[in-house]
Amino acid sequence: MGMRLDEEFGADRVLQIETDDEENEADDYKIEEDDDDSGSDFTLHSPVHEPSHSQIGPHDSPTWPQSYRQSMDMFTGVTPPSLSFLRGSSFLRSQTTPTPQPSICKPLISSLRSDKEEVPTLTHPTRLSVVSSARYSALELPPSQQCSYTQSVLNAINALCGIGILSTPYALKEGGWCSLFLLLLFGIITFYTGILLKKCLDSSPGIETYPDIGQAAFGMLGRIFIAVALYAELYSSCIEYLIMMSDNLGAIFPSARMVFAGIHLDSYQMCAIISTLVILPTVWLRNLSLLSYISAGGVIALIVVVLCLLWVGAINEVGFHSGGTALNIAKLPVTIGLYSFCYGSHSVFPNIYSSMKEPSRFPSVLLISFSIAFFSYLGVAVCGFLMFGENTSPQFTLNLPAKLITSKVAAWTVVLTPVTKYAITITPVAFGIEEFLPSRQLRTYGVSILIRTILVFSTLVISLTVPYFGSVMSLIGSSLVMLVSLILPCACYIKLSKDRITRFQLAACTSIIVVGVVSAVIGTYSAVTSMAN
Repeated sequence: MGMRLDEEFGADRVLQIETDDEENEADDYKIEEDDDDSGSDFTLHSPVHEPSHSQIGPHDSPTWPQSYRQSMDMFTGVTPPSLSFLRGSSFLRSQTTPTPQPSICKPLISSLRSDKEEVPTLTHPTRLSVVSSARYSALELPPSQQCSYTQSVLNAINALCGIGILSTPYALKEGGWCSLFLLLLFGIITFYTGILLKKCLDSSPGIETYPDIGQAAFGMLGRIFIAVALYAELYSSCIEYLIMMSDNLGAIFPSARMVFAGIHLDSYQMCAIISTLVILPTVWLRNLSLLSYISAGGVIALIVVVLCLLWVGAINEVGFHSGGTALNIAKLPVTIGLYSFCYGSHSVFPNIYSSMKEPSRFPSVLLISFSIAFFSYLGVAVCGFLMFGENTSPQFTLNLPAKLITSKVAAWTVVLTPVTKYAITITPVAFGIEEFLPSRQLRTYGVSILIRTILVFSTLVISLTVPYFGSVMSLIGSSLVMLVSLILPCACYIKLSKDRITRFQLAACTSIIVVGVVSAVIGTYSAVTSMAN
């Protein structure tokens, strides 16, 4: 039976993983533990499982991205709080002699042989490198933690209830009242595909993350394709964070202007630059556990913003007014993208499942979190649209009367949220890039800072180029979320369960794939044309 290394050994010990060039073809792992208290050494030699059926084998197991599990655990808020700066070494800084040849294929799953005796299995390497002969400290990223049922529910709610709620009134305005059926439909579909991901995780030993599922189903190319799609989704979310922060800061300081080197900056551009400079130091943190702990309070921030909306509508001067159309076919593609964005959390569902003490209760975790998310989105969509009608903005916080204290509380809550969430979201992307650094000379503090800084400023450039919160969200929802949350879970499940899938399951998965593809094409085209016009 598999056993987690971080559960077996104390947190104060240093685990190191070392590979041997001479034995690389055998794909063995050597795990060393140095115990400062006793001075004893503990060594395990473990060859990998032989590939069979959908099990990940030694010849189709790419190491990239090996950092995905721990970095996404921080994203879901399942890690304990600790904090340190990127000082001294980066994620992939080698501690011994580097090798000149990078490798993209290395075993992900290992087993141990011991005279027919069952011994621990390394089901997810704490940290392996794309470089084939190097030792790396395993303490750069915090170890995965076992979560209780309540913690898992909170993590799932925190992942589902995000910034998409700000645009649900606008989505209702664009699509009409009947479009609320799509909000329910996408909720049901994505709940089902979340269950499919669980079944994919259970299909073979050692599968713990979404890229692992892609690898088990479609080999190395499947793993890389899914990883790229997940990283693109995270990166685009950072662009949304920056646009959201800049829009609301600009609303708080509408008359802010600046002339720099002959360039005139309006309030949005000025606030976007200021927001970037405020966020930048947070991405230089090496261990983001503390920020993940704080960002897990996103549910609290969401409650604050929703209460402010209801307060303004019920207590202050805005009130609720009936109106709107039944269905607007022309704007429906925009609504599809916005609604689908609300349920785009499948990238972290495998991590939540793998971190549960009671994984059998994962379906109920999804049921509770999706139910809360749906009714939250529904309530905000209806209330926001009844309050602002045809003047509803892509972010309802921009419609709140600026003179009200309640409006200022909502605006500042929305502004501060990206400060904690941005670094958590971009770090998996940075770690994935760092895995490709070929030599020890490049695995330095300066290079790690440079990679993160380039990523941050690239999101600034894009947010200044396309400063359209609603259109960008619709584009993300139509393209990436449809792919990650609808199409890929069904495709992977069909591939992994082809010998035991029922006709009903096959029909359901095929129908979801068709819906996802059609919605992706129509929604992506609509979002791109709206930004171009």
